Amino acid sequence: MRTNPLKDKLLRGENSFGLFAFEFFTPGLAQIAREAGAEFVLLDMEHSGAGIDTIKQQVAYCRGLDVIPLVRVPTYQYQFVARALDVGALGVMLPMVETAEQARDIVSWTRYPPAGRRGAVLGAAHDDYTGGVPREKLERANQRCFLMLQIETEVGLENVEEIAAVPGVDCLCIGFMDLSSFLGVPGEFQHPTYLAAVDRIVQAAKKHRRVLAVAAPTEAFAKEYLARGFQLIFFGPDVSLLQSALSQRIQAVRSGEGRVKPSRTARPG
Repeated sequence: MRTNPLKDKLLRGENSFGLFAFEFFTPGLAQIAREAGAEFVLLDMEHSGAGIDTIKQQVAYCRGLDVIPLVRVPTYQYQFVARALDVGALGVMLPMVETAEQARDIVSWTRYPPAGRRGAVLGAAHDDYTGGVPREKLERANQRCFLMLQIETEVGLENVEEIAAVPGVDCLCIGFMDLSSFLGVPGEFQHPTYLAAVDRIVQAAKKHRRVLAVAAPTEAFAKEYLARGFQLIFFGPDVSLLQSALSQRIQAVRSGEGRVKPSRTARPG
């Protein structure tokens, strides 16, 4: 079975950067991200429409690479969490977590008994179709799972200290767009109400020694949140990265249209 060096690295207090994938679930995605310097790929199921077969393929493409597959499941349900882990995800993210009770349920879904209530399967995708001693493999699966809970509603914010205190929660992730929207200041990421909410989440995470994570639409955004103590930064989504890069090149070329002079060394053919 694979280990999860990403979890180990983050729990040591180090930073990690990766890709947030929404749209381009191609066979080469993991390798492309790896060559760009990504340490993980976070595969979205909440907003992308991706089903479990697509996620299973993407996780398989990570096998053999130094890329950790993480999955954001659609919602708070056992079936989504268990399936994502069964196909080989080494970590899961749950959106819109609002109470400590929900957090305790989610932790139990990611752990085999006696630590939790996850149903067991061996010799399948999550353990790389290998054999071995069942007790050892189940314990290893429990240890390697990296659990990320998104705080992105006013209810989740109100309960963030209790959520962060739940044993087994590894990471608090800010859903910045939803959080600002639920606080009544959509897209206003410098608004005092939003910034106060971020500070409250940061303090809860630090108190309980949880990793902080956030999606970063720009380099400046990533640097701002790194300075606040965020360790796990996922750039994207992939659609925005493509649009941004394409737009920059188109604008760069258009700005110089009609100005290109023939090379002095050019000769008639």
